[in-house]
Amino acid sequence: MGAQYPDLKGRVVVVTGGSRGIGAAAGREFARQGARVAVIGRDEAALAAVVGDIEQDGGTALAVPADCTEEDALAAAATTITSAWQQPASVLLAFAGGDGRPTPTIDLEPQRWRATLADNLTATFLTVQAFLRPMVDEGRGSIVTMASTAGRLPGGASAAYGAAKAGVLMFTRQLALEVASSQVRVNCLAPGAVRTERTAVQMSADVQRRVAAAHPLGRLGEPADVAQAALFLASDASSWITGQTIDISGGRVMM
Repeated sequence: MGAQYPDLKGRVVVVTGGSRGIGAAAGREFARQGARVAVIGRDEAALAAVVGDIEQDGGTALAVPADCTEEDALAAAATTITSAWQQPASVLLAFAGGDGRPTPTIDLEPQRWRATLADNLTATFLTVQAFLRPMVDEGRGSIVTMASTAGRLPGGASAAYGAAKAGVLMFTRQLALEVASSQVRVNCLAPGAVRTERTAVQMSADVQRRVAAAHPLGRLGEPADVAQAALFLASDASSWITGQTIDISGGRVMM
């Protein structure tokens, strides 16, 4: 059992990218703390499965299908969540994103560049806009964004993905400065290679071993590693931390 954060009990937590991988793991962990968890994503069946898991475990959850690159869909999601629980979100995990497939820049199609920035950087901005104002008005809230080691160090991911995640880092710092006087905290997680459903499909066992060996702690991350860090940043245990990025990378990034 991980750490316990009693202040999260009863709070409304929104997780984008919540249908699989890190987002789904985070949703389950917050529900175990007694939070009411709304999971947002594009895959309705996958969202329903996550909600089913949470409810079977005794938690409270709501599936809210939405595309995080569409502001109208996010605005509707925010309204649905507030109406369902008569309370706006006070914790936002803006985790939607992906597609870091390695592609040399010379071969990177402009359409994929734009799509990668939209799915990672623009989606983060639009998600924050959809849920931020009630936090500012109430003078309380915690936002956790999702970057990547690719936004910290050049490596195997595409330039589009690295640029998008580096943009998330700067967006996080700028936003944290803007809303600090309203007692809304904004921090970022930057995972290294994490063993998710997508990793299992895209990386052979041999590649996984080699990638794990590139991390000083000698293993791939697990979704729960990132979820536990999100719990800390969302809770009052980190009440004097804002504008920071935590590298969940097994020592791959040290700064």
